Amino acid sequence: MAQSAPQHLAIGLDFGTTNTVVATSSARGEASVLPFTLNAHTHATFRSAMCFWDEETESSHDLRFEAGPWAIERFIDDPTDCRFLQSFKTFAASKSFTETHIHGRKFTFEDLLSAFIDKMRAHAGPALADMPLQLVAGRPVAFAGVNPNEALALERYERAFKRVGFAQITYVFEPVAAAYFFAQRLTKAATVLVADFGGGTSDFSIIRFEPHKGHLKSMPLAHSGVAVAGDVFDYRILEHAILPQLGHRAQYKSIDKILEVPTHFHHRFAQWNQLALMKSPAVIRELREYLRFAIEKDGLGKFITLIENDLGYPLYKAVADVKAALSHNAQSTLAFRANGLGYELALDATIERNAFETWIADDLQKLEDAVDEALGEAGLGASEIDRVFLTGGTSFVPAVRAIFDQRFGEKKIETGDQLESIAYGLALIANSADPSAWAAARS
Repeated sequence: MAQSAPQHLAIGLDFGTTNTVVATSSARGEASVLPFTLNAHTHATFRSAMCFWDEETESSHDLRFEAGPWAIERFIDDPTDCRFLQSFKTFAASKSFTETHIHGRKFTFEDLLSAFIDKMRAHAGPALADMPLQLVAGRPVAFAGVNPNEALALERYERAFKRVGFAQITYVFEPVAAAYFFAQRLTKAATVLVADFGGGTSDFSIIRFEPHKGHLKSMPLAHSGVAVAGDVFDYRILEHAILPQLGHRAQYKSIDKILEVPTHFHHRFAQWNQLALMKSPAVIRELREYLRFAIEKDGLGKFITLIENDLGYPLYKAVADVKAALSHNAQSTLAFRANGLGYELALDATIERNAFETWIADDLQKLEDAVDEALGEAGLGASEIDRVFLTGGTSFVPAVRAIFDQRFGEKKIETGDQLESIAYGLALIANSADPSAWAAARS
C-alpha cells in the first residue's frame, strides 16, 4: 500500500449489490484484493453504500458524501441529516429510475456509480493512484428488477466507468470470473458449474476447462440467472417476522367502512434499495393520515418511527445477522432496540430455520429452475458436471447448499473466498493474454 501502482497493473472490479471488491493481479499471475482500513479495521470488501449530507459553511451549503464503511460510520454517528443509499445497483437496469434528488441535487445512476468509485479510489490510497486505462468489470447474467433492461444497465456502467478514467472496459459474467479463478486449481480437464449468489441476483455458468501447457483452454457451455439472492431472503424474514409488528395489513376506518392500509408502503420498506426513498414529506404525511384513523395504532406508529428516524439500516443489519445465524443454528432471535429523542422502539422475533426455509421455498425453486435452465442449454445431465463451485454469501444458507449436494453429490462441491472469488477472477482475466476472449456477449 505504500507505493504507487505501476501502470501495467491489471484491475478487476466486482461491483455488487451489497459489497464491492477490487482486485489486482501481477505479471506473475497472482491476484490480491485491495484492502480498505478504517479505525484500524481492515476490510476486504467495500460496502456498496453511500451517505450524503448538507454541510453548512459561513457562505454556503456544501453537499458532502461518503461511501463504503465510511458512509456507514457517518450515518450511524448522525443519521438525522443524512441520505443513506444502499443496494443502488438494483436500479442499474430500471427504465423507471432516471434520477434521484439528494438535498436539492439530481443524481442519475451513473452519477452515483462514478461518485462511488471515485470515493472508493480515494480510500484505497496509493494503491490506486495510477489507474490503468483498462478495466475488467463483472456483470450479472440477469440484472435485478422488474423487466430489467440489460442494454440500459451496460450503457450506464459504461458512462460511469469512462467518467472515472477507464478507456477500455471489458464486461465478464460474474460466475465466469469465479469459474476462471476456480479453474486455476484444476490439474485435469473438467466441466465446471459455478453458482454465484450475490445480493440481488444468482447467476450460473457451465464451462469446460482443459489445462494445456500452463494455459487454460475453455469453452463456455451455458449461462443462466435469476433475480433471487440474499436481499430476497432478507425480505422473507421481514415479511413474515417483522412487518406484522409494523402495522402491515393494519386496518383503518373510512366513514362507515373498514379498509386496509395499502401494502405498498411495507413492501417498499422491505427492499433495501427503496429505504432511502421512503423518508419523504409526502410518504410520512400519508402514513400519518392512515395512523389517525387506524383501529390499532401501535404497529403503524412503530413503522413511522422507523422511517422518520432512519432506522432502516440498523434493522437491515439485524435481519442480515439473523439470516447468517440460521446458517449455523436451528433458530435465531432478533432483538432490535432503538431509542432517541422522543421515541423508544423494540422489535422481537425468534425464527426457526424450518420456518425460514418454508418462507423461501418458492425462491429456492426458482434457483433450481435456473440450474435446470443452464444444464438444458449445455445439453448436460447432473452426472456430467465434474466440479461445482459455490460462491457468494448466500451459498452458506443450508437450504441453498442442499440443492447442489442432492443434485450433484457432496464430493463435487467446493467453496472458498465467497466474497472475493469474482474479483480475483476478473483481475486474473485482466492480466491474461486476451481478456476479450472472456467477455460476455450482449443479448
